[in-house]
Amino acid sequence: MGQVQNMPGKFEDKLKTVVEKESGLRREMKGRHIFMITLGGVIGTGLFLSTGFTINQAGPGGTVLAYALGGLIMYLVMLCLGELAVAMPVAGAFQTYAREFINPGTGFMIGWFFWLNGATTIGVELTAAAIIIKNFIPGVSEWVWVLLFGIILFSVNALSVKNFGEMEFWFAGIKVAAIIAAIVVGAGVILGFNGHPALGAQNYTGHGGLFPKGLSAVILAMITVAFSYNGTEIIGIAAGESDNPEKTIPRSVNGTAVRTLLFYVLAIVVLVGIIPWQTAGVKDSPFADIFMAAGFNWGRTLMDFVVLTSALSCCNSWIYSATRILWAMACEGNAPRFLGRLSKKAVPVNSLYATALVAALALLTSVISADKVYVWLLALCGLAGVIDWMGICASQFFFRREYIASGGRVENLKYRTPLYPLVPIAGFLFNLGIAVSLAFVPDQRLALITGVPFAIFLVVYYNYFVKPKRAGNYAPAADSPVK
Repeated sequence: MGQVQNMPGKFEDKLKTVVEKESGLRREMKGRHIFMITLGGVIGTGLFLSTGFTINQAGPGGTVLAYALGGLIMYLVMLCLGELAVAMPVAGAFQTYAREFINPGTGFMIGWFFWLNGATTIGVELTAAAIIIKNFIPGVSEWVWVLLFGIILFSVNALSVKNFGEMEFWFAGIKVAAIIAAIVVGAGVILGFNGHPALGAQNYTGHGGLFPKGLSAVILAMITVAFSYNGTEIIGIAAGESDNPEKTIPRSVNGTAVRTLLFYVLAIVVLVGIIPWQTAGVKDSPFADIFMAAGFNWGRTLMDFVVLTSALSCCNSWIYSATRILWAMACEGNAPRFLGRLSKKAVPVNSLYATALVAALALLTSVISADKVYVWLLALCGLAGVIDWMGICASQFFFRREYIASGGRVENLKYRTPLYPLVPIAGFLFNLGIAVSLAFVPDQRLALITGVPFAIFLVVYYNYFVKPKRAGNYAPAADSPVK
C-alpha cells in the first residue's frame, strides 16, 4: 500500500482511509514501466495521423504554436496530478481526488465520463489497427483482426499488471524510436545532410508565411491539439500499482515537459519544414513524407507499422485505465458491487469484462449506425478529456487548501505543485477555454450539445439515486483478495 507521510493527523487519517479502500491491487509496476507508459501516453495515433490536418488548418507557425501551447496546458495538468498521485496513490486517480476534494457528485460524473470514453476508444483503436494491417494482408476481413487483437490485449490485461506494463513498455519504445528517427532524418532533409539539395526555410516562410490563416486559426487548432495530448493522465491511475510512487511519479511528471518538447514540438517543426501546408492533410501519415523525402521508399510501410503499434498501444492503455477506474468506482460504491471483484492475480476481472462488452458495443454501432449512435458517442466522449483535466486542476487546488487549513506544512509534501495557486488556476481556465471554444466549431459543437446534458444527468442521478443508497458502502466486493 502507498505510504502517506508527513501529513497532519486528521488529514493523514483521511488519506490513509482512501488508500486502504483501493488497496487490493498489487504494486508490481516498475519505474521503467511508469516512465514509458507516460511517454507512450503522449505519443499516440493523433500525432501520427492528425497532424497533417492541423498543419493544413493552421499553417506552419500556427501548428507549432498550437502544439507548444497544448504541451504547456498538459504540463500544468501533470504538475497538479503529480502532487495528488504521490500523496494518494490510488487506481481511482482523478475521479477519487474529485470525490474527496471537490464533491462526491463531481467524482461520480468524472469517473463514468472517463470510463465511457475509454471503453469507446478501445473500439475505435481496434478498428484503426485492423484497417492498417489490411494494407499488409488484404485477404483477411477487418473484423477478424479486431477480434484477434481484442482477444490478445484483453488476455494480457487479465494476466497481471506486470504483463500490461511490460507490453506497454515495448509498444512505447517502438513509438519513441520512430519519432527520434523522424526528427533526425527530417532535419537532414531540411539542412541538406542526406545528399539532396537542402529544403531550407521555404516551407516556413513561403506560401503565405508562418501564419497564412492568422492567429485565429491557432485557437481552432488548439481544440484538436489538446485532445491529442489526452492519455498522459494514465500516470495517476498507474500510481495505484506502482512499487514506489514517491520516486517514480515525480520523475515521470518532471520529465513530461522535456519529452513534450522533443517528441511533439520538434517533430512538428520538422514536419512543417518538409510538407507545404496547402497539401498537408491528404495522406494517411505525414511522417511517411519525411522518410520519402529522404529517399527511403519504404517510409510509408515503416509508418504503417508504427501507426499499427501506436493504435494497439493506445488500446492497451485504455483497457488498463478504464478497467481500473471502473473497479475503483465499485470499491467506492459508485458502480455495481460485483465489478469490485479481483482475480487471484489481483486483476479486476469483472470490470475488465464490462469494459470489453462496451467496447464491443461501440464497434457494433460503428457498423450498424455510424451516422447516429456512434457519432453521438464520440462527441459525448470527446469532452471527457477536458473535463478530466479540469477536475485534476480543481482537485489539486482544493487538496492543497484543505491540507494547509488542517495544519500541514507544504515543505513536507513529497511532491509539490510549483507556483500554487497559479498552476492549478491557469490549467483549469485553459481547459475551460478549450471546452467553451467547442461551441464555435460546427464539427465539434455536438460534444457540448451531448456532453453537458450527460454530465448534468450523472450529477443529478448520483444525488437522487446513488447517494441515498451508498452510505458506508465503500468496501471492495466480499470475494476480492486484499493484498
